[in-house]
Amino acid sequence: MAVRGGAALALLGALMLGAAPPPRRAEASEIALPPGSGITVTIKPGTAMLARPCYILFSKTPTIMLSIKSGEKKTFSFMCQNPESHFVIEIHKNIDCMSGRCPFGEVQLQPPTSALPTLNRTFIWDIQAHKSIGLELQFSMPRLRQIGPGESCPDGVTHSISGRISAAMVKIGTFCSNGTVSRIKMQERVKMALHLPWFHDRNVSGFSIANRSSIKRLCIIESVFEGEGSATLMSANYPDGFPEDELMTWQFVIPPHLRASVSFLHFNVSNCEKKEERVEYYIPGSTTNPEVFKLADKQPGNMAGNFNLSLQGCDQDAQNPGILRLKFQVLVQHPQNESYITYMVDLSNERATSVTIEPRPVKLSRKFVPGCFVCLESRACSTNLTLTPGSKHKISFLCDDLTRLWMNAKQTISCMDHRSCHRKSYFLEVPRDILQLPVQLHDFSWKLLVPKDKLSLALVPSEKLQQDTRERICNTSFSYLMASSSSSPGQDLYFGYFCSGGSIEQIQVKQNMSVTLRTFSPSFQQEVSKQGLKVSFIPHFKEEGVFTVTPDTKSKVYLRTPNWERGLPSLNSVSWNISVPNDQVACLTFVKDQTGLVCQTGRAFMIIQDQRTQAEEVFTLEEMLPKPSFHHHNFWVNVSNCSPVSGKQLNLLFQVSLTPRTIDLPVLLIAVVGGGAFLLLALGLIIFFVKKKKKKKNKGLAVGIYNGNVNTQLPMQPKKLRKVRKDSESHVYADIDDTIVYGHLLLDSNGSFVQPEVDTYRPFQGPRGDCPPSPPPTRSRTPTAKLNTEELPPGSSAESESEPYTFSHPNKGNESNRDTDIPLLDAHEPAESVE
Repeated sequence: MAVRGGAALALLGALMLGAAPPPRRAEASEIALPPGSGITVTIKPGTAMLARPCYILFSKTPTIMLSIKSGEKKTFSFMCQNPESHFVIEIHKNIDCMSGRCPFGEVQLQPPTSALPTLNRTFIWDIQAHKSIGLELQFSMPRLRQIGPGESCPDGVTHSISGRISAAMVKIGTFCSNGTVSRIKMQERVKMALHLPWFHDRNVSGFSIANRSSIKRLCIIESVFEGEGSATLMSANYPDGFPEDELMTWQFVIPPHLRASVSFLHFNVSNCEKKEERVEYYIPGSTTNPEVFKLADKQPGNMAGNFNLSLQGCDQDAQNPGILRLKFQVLVQHPQNESYITYMVDLSNERATSVTIEPRPVKLSRKFVPGCFVCLESRACSTNLTLTPGSKHKISFLCDDLTRLWMNAKQTISCMDHRSCHRKSYFLEVPRDILQLPVQLHDFSWKLLVPKDKLSLALVPSEKLQQDTRERICNTSFSYLMASSSSSPGQDLYFGYFCSGGSIEQIQVKQNMSVTLRTFSPSFQQEVSKQGLKVSFIPHFKEEGVFTVTPDTKSKVYLRTPNWERGLPSLNSVSWNISVPNDQVACLTFVKDQTGLVCQTGRAFMIIQDQRTQAEEVFTLEEMLPKPSFHHHNFWVNVSNCSPVSGKQLNLLFQVSLTPRTIDLPVLLIAVVGGGAFLLLALGLIIFFVKKKKKKKNKGLAVGIYNGNVNTQLPMQPKKLRKVRKDSESHVYADIDDTIVYGHLLLDSNGSFVQPEVDTYRPFQGPRGDCPPSPPPTRSRTPTAKLNTEELPPGSSAESESEPYTFSHPNKGNESNRDTDIPLLDAHEPAESVE
């Protein structure tokens, strides 16, 4: 079959040569292999497939593959000018250490590269030995550096090393030059492949073979550090699974004045039936050698001197074996002064507080950069560390520059029973144990939780806050980032950044919220001690947020709606309670003339309400915004959103400035003249009424008051005072009691007087100065029809409520003194009035 295939290839080559003009040939090459050398040279097509083919011309026959065995000599040429783009050459040498003596020592390149055509070359040494014999590959300078899948070497020179377990080949790894790997020890069989690009003039193998006793494991890799540096190493067969129930060891040679730390970059564990997958450390000076760790544990750090690391597999489940693999890094560097200092962080009394120390995000560099490690109890070191609440932690740092690390902390304050925590307050402060660490605090977040529709939150700063805007940027060393969370998607409110030195005295939030203290400079510790936040649980209200603002007389106050970048969420309402001092006038100005809002459903409104007079101005936010307005008293600004069209969100920015209150001179003069005239008029009226009163006293006239309860007939003298009523003036009264005129209205159905209604005082429940104005309905409504006086409902009065009526109720204490035989307005004529 091979002869027929070769004939077919030759025939195909001849036909193609006959169909196309003959290409230019390269110079002829000759390869001669000595007998018994165990070397086989194969020239074959490379992996790249080019549009124009190339052929090997051997014995006047074109072919695409040529093999030269031990003891053979062949001359050939290429039928193209660039054979390195079409062909590769493999030089395979078998070394049998079982039947004969192993050629220990430095391995030579045979045949030499000068005797080979300029193709990409791969030298392969296949060494076989007894199971009880260990084989060691020693790499002189430069040492090797392991690379992962998909990586390549800068110079194109790669070393691929494999071993054998029974009949299965195991890939130890792929390596480049300029690393730390100096020796690799294996048993039974070693396969070493050296790949050299066609342009590389290397003429030495760079390694030697040594005989060692049995290592009783898959392999041992030795890594030597002569100074600071790092090495990334992988388990056998990575990224595929590590062989079942095998043991692999890495030996690290570290100068005694340096410190080493181990970090696991990536790992997976398999499903074990027997034993347990683990890593073992042999650490000099440790009293518990070997120290055993799980792959998920924090690995040792800050180790001085040499140490070994071993990976032990297990007996895997036959049905679901899983994959065991490991990729880790060893970092060696000088010990730092901070590595000898231990810090105590006490979180035993903190409420749900956790602290994470981790590296800052930095740009990757090809140069070696010493690592930054955080060590727990001075041995378990890693690049990041999380301190859990309820415990005390001893930590130290192994880092040349602690500014490469930062801290992020979280604390949760919750109240699920509104009856127990109503009006409770908490101070949002950073614990002292966190501030005493030599690492800068980046974020400290408080998560504030309240029962839904039961309680709301109020934040009161020690110093008034300023909202960060483009017009007035926060230039402080720290800021507060505030946001409220909602159970409805897309309804979260980001109120923005706030810093000290503003005019905001209080922020009230309807529901759960988060407050994040974010620092921008290490000097924030001096400033944060002056600024604090107190959070209180208050009765629930319907506004999404309420800001209490007292503007400064020296600068303008800029305020904007939440979610500035994405727009105020649909159907949300926010209010600002703005205070105006008595001697100042506030000017409310909107930065833009229009919001650009387009409502899909509902309407968006803004209400400006004077808190003293309760006068309101209502504006539609889809139209032009109002012009600057002046306010002499405290006032509300309420913004209520509609359901906007996508891309036409509501963003509103306005400013408030104060100016001293002034009075015009003409107005002042008119007020003074008018006041003087009023005083003169009042004085004249007083004198007039005093004189008139004295004149009436001199007359001594008596005034009679009609009383219907008195009997005008003298007892036992019925014939006196017989004057007819129409001839006398006894029916003329100087004053008439209202009871006489309207007394019949006080009688009930039984003829007795109705008792006056009595009620208790109830406080006013309407809008006040500390409550925001109610926004108009988001949808249009029809106007309410007024009632006509002709269409009054039953039982209602046609009189206007503005007409006051006063009824004089009879005193029941004097009922026994009246004559019950004579009713009110009797037909008998009363007696004349006695002067």
